[in-house]
Amino acid sequence: MLHREGTKTIFVSLLILAVPYVLLTQLGAADWAVSAYLVLALVLLGLVLQFFRNPTRTTVAEAGDVIAPADGTVVVIEEAEEPEYFQGKRKQISIFMSPLNVHVNRAPVSGRTVFAKYHKGKYLVAWHPKSSTENERTTLVFETLNHGEVMIRQIAGAVARRIAVYVKPGQPVSVGEDVGFIRFGSRVDIFLPLDAEVLCKIGDKPSGGETVIARLQSN
Repeated sequence: MLHREGTKTIFVSLLILAVPYVLLTQLGAADWAVSAYLVLALVLLGLVLQFFRNPTRTTVAEAGDVIAPADGTVVVIEEAEEPEYFQGKRKQISIFMSPLNVHVNRAPVSGRTVFAKYHKGKYLVAWHPKSSTENERTTLVFETLNHGEVMIRQIAGAVARRIAVYVKPGQPVSVGEDVGFIRFGSRVDIFLPLDAEVLCKIGDKPSGGETVIARLQSN
């Protein structure tokens, strides 16, 4: 299954890849040259298609479970100051998404969206320490029924140029639900209460919508 964010990009890619093929055939290029280009075009198209893939995920979560909001590699686990919404220290888990990862962003918990804000910014590499506060980004906060609030921050990377968000304040979400998408390499930060139990470690490769990365305490 392909994600809706890829519709325009895939169509444009097909048009761009078709032009050299038409030129080669119209100009009477050698068969080997046409064949070589077709192989190259198929590889490039395959890379575009794999980037926008949207595999079906089965989310199984108990009360208090925090599910990974994205595929990728855990690169940060630390206590960090969160000045935008919480204005205090939180536990932060950061997941780096390479261009080869699935780039769908999913709700880490069930609850209600209480905050959503987009910020223009730079395009530092996604693992840069300042990318969380200086890059183009979107902040989403979800309020759970009995386990407090959880924030995710979608951060554009060096080549990402579009962050899509599908929820707004007041909108309910279900854990594992598709809430956004980031194109071409990026990062997602998760901010949890200080008493949350972290269940992942640096270097882990969680599956978005499936892997339990932390557990929240009841209010």
